[in-house]
Amino acid sequence: MTHVGAFTLEQTDGAARAGVLQTAHGPVHTPVFMPVGTRATVKCLTPADLVAAKTQIVLSNTYHLALRPGEELIRQFGGLHRFMAWDGPILTDSGGYQVFSLSDLKKISEDGVTFRSHIDGDLVHFTPERVIEIQAALGSDIIMPLDECVAYPCEESVAREAADRTVRWLARSARAKRNDDQILFAIVQGGTHAELRVTCAQQMVEMNLPGYAIGGLSVGEGHRQMIDTLGVTVEHLPSDRPRYLMGVGLPLDVIESVALGVDMFDCVIPTRNARNGMAFTSTGRIKITREEYRTAEEPLDATCACYTCATFSRGYLRHLFAVDEYIARPLLTLHNVTFYNRLLADAREAIRAGAFETYRKKIRDRYEETN
Repeated sequence: MTHVGAFTLEQTDGAARAGVLQTAHGPVHTPVFMPVGTRATVKCLTPADLVAAKTQIVLSNTYHLALRPGEELIRQFGGLHRFMAWDGPILTDSGGYQVFSLSDLKKISEDGVTFRSHIDGDLVHFTPERVIEIQAALGSDIIMPLDECVAYPCEESVAREAADRTVRWLARSARAKRNDDQILFAIVQGGTHAELRVTCAQQMVEMNLPGYAIGGLSVGEGHRQMIDTLGVTVEHLPSDRPRYLMGVGLPLDVIESVALGVDMFDCVIPTRNARNGMAFTSTGRIKITREEYRTAEEPLDATCACYTCATFSRGYLRHLFAVDEYIARPLLTLHNVTFYNRLLADAREAIRAGAFETYRKKIRDRYEETN
């Protein structure tokens, strides 16, 4: 019987990979997109919606859940799965990115990071051990260690100090007590400095963890520099473990990253953009609030089988946004999440068929101009 944390590489096409990661709440077929459910909910969607959109795994955030409602309350409810009524796998981010984005509110030391809550201003102290403790209470399937993410641009000396500290924190995280069925990933840092990325990756690989994430990208460096940095990093990660690119991104970003051998993705783009009237379709990106769609009778995407596309016209969806009806946002969110899930499902099938380059070119042709 396959054990929790096992990753099986089923097929490759160039560097692109199709695989399966076993979790306590079922298998995750990769490459895969994880909708972001920061506060134990994917905004505007129910768990039934997520199932309808063919979601395999969702992401929640340790930082936000620890502050409100608190991990002990979630533990009392039987853990995060029962609390949010989601039976599938859950990955919890450590909250490191959120903490370090609060640049005026934090103090970093070797022990951890002290920051003021964005909710009530209370002082909070996160250590590597504390972050693992919180995630143990949440009961998520894949857990992430505390890491130090640097801004872009960043001097090499600053990025080196943060990457070195992230390695030391990872060693402490790996020793911290977690649930037996929880899968701990590493997070490779180093900014856009190739040498730092390689060194950080090599040191983390020595710890022999079940999976490896690449953090600190898509923070303003641009698509080309992100892809170049990613390519250098992935080369030094083990081929028999899943690779997770954190916080990325637009359709072209995702598919170009799959081409480099990345397996897992998360991003707020499909949900956040939906709430602002932006839809991702098989023919490219459209802004449904534009006047040109006022009389459009065709569906949002004729190739999409989601409830939104099967039921409503572009004209009706535009009307809902124009009159600020709340239902507009869930309808567009459902479509965008379905689109992203299908984007990666189609990539899996293309890899299995040995046709990934053809699929990659199709996505590039439709999204390169708007990326």
